[in-house]
Formats: sequence, C-alpha cells, structure tokens
Amino acid sequence: MPNKLVELIPRQAARYRDREAYRFCWRKDGEWLSTSWEEFATQVDVAARALANLGLLEKDTIAICSPNTPQILITELGAFRNRLASIPLYASSSQEQFDFIVKDGGAKVLFVGDSHQYPLAYNYWKKYGGISRIVIFKNDGLELRSDDDISIFWDDFIHLGMEAGDDIRKEVDARSSRGLPEDMATLIYTSGTTGEPKGVCITHANYDAAIGAHLKLLRRVHDTDLSMAFLPMSHILEKAWCFYCLSKGLAIAVNYDPRNIQETIHSVHPNIMCCVPRFWEKVYAGVKEKIAEMSPMARMMVKRALAVGRKRNLDYCRLGKKVPWLIEKEYNFWDRKIFSRLKHAIGIPDPNMFPTAGAPLSDRIVEFMRSVGIDIVVGYGLSETTATVSCFPDVDYEIGTVGVLLPGVEVRIDKNGEILVKGPTVTPGYYNNPKANAEAFTEDGFFRTGDAGYFTRGGALVLTERVKDLFKTSNGKYIAPQMLESRLAENKYIDCVAIIGDRRKYVTALVVPDFGQLRAWGEKQGMDISDTEKFVSDPRTNEFVMKQIDEVQKDVAGYEKIKKITLLPHHFSIMNGEVTNTMKVRRSIVAKRYEKEIEAMYPEE
Repeated sequence: MPNKLVELIPRQAARYRDREAYRFCWRKDGEWLSTSWEEFATQVDVAARALANLGLLEKDTIAICSPNTPQILITELGAFRNRLASIPLYASSSQEQFDFIVKDGGAKVLFVGDSHQYPLAYNYWKKYGGISRIVIFKNDGLELRSDDDISIFWDDFIHLGMEAGDDIRKEVDARSSRGLPEDMATLIYTSGTTGEPKGVCITHANYDAAIGAHLKLLRRVHDTDLSMAFLPMSHILEKAWCFYCLSKGLAIAVNYDPRNIQETIHSVHPNIMCCVPRFWEKVYAGVKEKIAEMSPMARMMVKRALAVGRKRNLDYCRLGKKVPWLIEKEYNFWDRKIFSRLKHAIGIPDPNMFPTAGAPLSDRIVEFMRSVGIDIVVGYGLSETTATVSCFPDVDYEIGTVGVLLPGVEVRIDKNGEILVKGPTVTPGYYNNPKANAEAFTEDGFFRTGDAGYFTRGGALVLTERVKDLFKTSNGKYIAPQMLESRLAENKYIDCVAIIGDRRKYVTALVVPDFGQLRAWGEKQGMDISDTEKFVSDPRTNEFVMKQIDEVQKDVAGYEKIKKITLLPHHFSIMNGEVTNTMKVRRSIVAKRYEKEIEAMYPEE
C-alpha cells in the first residue's frame, strides 16, 4: 500500500475538486489568492516531475530554507512522490547553521525563499559544491551572482516539470509505487539547547501514525475550518499540523511574514492556528492593559463576565456537564457584550481551537482564554515524536497539565523523573549518528525526552522541567527556572528572562525588557530614553522592573525568588547562538557570554 502522504493530494482533489485547499498572499497589503484542491494536485504533480527531471534519485535529500509559502508544501509532496526526503531549515538560519545541516544531511538540491536566504545557498555551493541546483521561490528583485550558473527561479523549476516527457512521468509513478512506510520523509534538525543539532529522521510511517491518531482524538475539527500556518513550516508542530489539515480536508492560509501576523490574522480570521506560548502571552498582556485603562464600572463588568465564563466553560463544559439554563443565558449576554468584541479585536471572531506547545504556558492565561471562549489546546511533543506526545482532550482536560497521551503513544517516567516515550510516532533514530542514538534510547526502545514530568491521578501528563535545566543552589535547593520564566513573560514590560543560580547562593536573572513598553514608561517618568544602554542601566529602571518581578513571584518559595536582575539593552541573538530558532534560551552559552554581568550580581562570592 502506498504511503498516505504520497496519495493524499490526488485523493483529496477527487473528493473536494474546486473547493479551497490553501490561500496565500506575498505582500503585507496584497490580495489573498485561493487555490483549489484540483489545482493543488496539478502543482504537486508538476513539482514531482521537475524534481525527477533534475536528476535526483530515490533516497536523495533536498533542503528547503524559506519563510512559509505554499511552495514548501508543493515541493515536499512532490519529493514524497519521488521517494526523496526533505530537510527543512529556518529562514533565519545563520550561515554556520545552514552549512552544517545541508552538509550533514547531504542535500543535492537547495530551495530558498528569497533574497534573504539566497546568499546562504550560494555561499554553501561555492564552499562545498555537491549541489546540482538552487531553486528560488520568490523573485523579489534578486540579482543572481555573476558566476552563479546553477540557480533558477520557481517558474523555471515548474517549466522543467511541465516539459518532462512520458518517461519522467512513468518514473515518478514507479517511484511512488515503490515507496515504503520506513522511507524517510523529513530530516528535521533539532535546534538543540546544547551541542550541535542532530538530524531527526521522520518516516512516512511516523507521519501516518501521527495523522491517524489526531484524526481519532480531535473530533471538533471539521473540513469547513480554516487553519493559519503561522509557525515556521520548519517547526515540527506546524509541519505535522499542515499534513494533518490536508488529511482532514480543511483549507490552510499560509502566513508569509510572521512579523505581519497581526494584520494577517485580521484579514483571514482563522478559527484554528498552531501557536507558541509567546503569542498568547502577548495577547494576554495587551488585554490586561486594556482592562486596567477601563473605568471602575467597566472593570466590574469584565470581572463578572470572566466569573461567569469561568463557571460555564471550566466548571461545566470542561467536564462534559450540562450548563444550567441561567448560567448559559448570562454567558451568552457577556459573550455578545464583551467576549465577542475581544475575539474580534484579536482577529479570531469564530474560534475553534488553538494548539499551543513548545514551552510552558501559564495556567492563568489558559484559564483566562478558555473563560472567554478561546480554546487553547495545550500539548507537549518533540521533533523526535513527530510533534504530539500529549494534548488536551475535548472534555476532562486538566489545566496545569499538557493533556492526555495521543492514542498509540506509551509513556514511562524514569527513576530520575524523565519522560520516556515509545510508539509508532517516535523517530527510528538520528541520521548517521549512532552515538546520539545509543544515548537517546533505552534498551527496551523508549526515547529519552530530556523532560521531567509525572502523571496526575486522572491520567494527564504534567511537564515540570527540562532535566538539564534543573539546577541546585549552593544551599542545596533545586530550582526549576522555566516555571518562573513563563510567568514573568506575562508581564507587559518583560520580553524574555534567563534565570541564573546554579551552585550560587541565590537566584538572579538576565532580563530582556519589552523595549516599547519600557520606553513608554520611561517617557512618563521624564527619563531620557534616547540611549537604550543608559536607560536600562538607570537604577530607576532597574527598580521598576524589579517591582514587576516581585509582584509575579509573591507566592514563590523564598529560595526560588529572583534577588537581583540585570537588564540587557538588546534581545538574545539567534545568530550568536544565545537562543534557538524556537527562542529557547541556550543557558550554557548565555552564562558564558554574559559572565561579566552575572558575576556583578554576586559580589560576595
């Protein structure tokens, strides 16, 4: 039987024909254009022939480094028909990251988004060779280098497929029929908070199992929904989710530039969208700011509305109980008066569900959003597990957990509290890396996630901390930094925090402010905000941010509390390796790079 992703688009085209498969807009102020399932099937077929026409052989790999575009899906699905594997790279990759991943994965053809990624591919080709073609998705005025004789634009690539003869067509069909479940579909490199990235092999069998499990679990998703591809398609959550959406038959709106998400979401109004916690932290901070600016009477109304929303959605709907008539009536009133306006203001007037994973998300935010009718579905997963290990079910979900296990997935908690995973969605291993495989799997085949957790009595999984992130103060107290870091991110004046304290007498933190909000506060105080470095080093600014932190950590144990902070005048850098492409802090690198600032917070040691 052919792999499901190979036959997916032709099957859906026969079923849905001229219904919308995806929509896309290149420019911030441009027009969103829809593509039907039949057109989509033709595009994938042409791309498959073009890849074969480039001389690629079965089991070869291609690399794709681009912002989100439909061409990514078209290219990948065309690659699957040729038994090729795709290596996704973040559009923000540095040259060093790009070179390592492309070389390690042995890519033969490189696909890049536009003029921002083209130099990465060109420089790699000049340094290492071994590339037969560079294909550029978008011609944004890009001029090819004078000695570049291998790069072509997307239209040229498509012509290769359209001009392919019957021999190419037959070869693609033959390759499709020879496909096996164990064939590698995606080689996705972990961003890794420590060490070099590792290539995670995701097979067709992995995707088939993941998609099948989600089709069983997510019964509230329908083929009439509209999903927004907001997270990078190089992220396993977005990639696996897109394949699920295509399997379910719902349309995908592809967001090109994540910086324009606020405009995009108001143009498209998706009712489903994968998110990372930072998105909801920003939304929550903005809503709280608006509420704080209201009159006392209006704040009282909001407080009452939230109380009713919480009772209806969390005390009854969450548990699958029938909502009392009076509560339902009052909820509908507040929904019309307050909640619907809030949802319109965010850009999601008719929300269904919003899968959210990648980092801890405050229970307070989950409860707030669920109370107003925005159903955040908290989940947990890794690249190595084809995304989802667990997520909230439709009913009986437990806030404070990362949900129940995906059907077919088995989890065991190791002696040290580490979460071990086994099942058909788990990678067969890292690409050409026997040492990493030996370290990552137990003797009986469980994958070591590196995350600590436990199960509740109700069978939900609680994620406590990265095993390697846990540290002990010099007083012997264990600290789990992610919990407090996620809570601090709710504050509108704070963008990112790296908590310090391993083998130290007390806990400190490097704080990246939300510069827009902090400057606005500084202006009101009559401070000079023109020089960012001087502004954040001003004792008044430090004292103000410390008060914000103290407010958040009021109920934290004394030994866990942050005692001192250093405000940084800039964001942590992806290019410098301080954070991963998914914005997770690389603690060892940050500790080394900011050693001087850290030591200044421990003058007596």
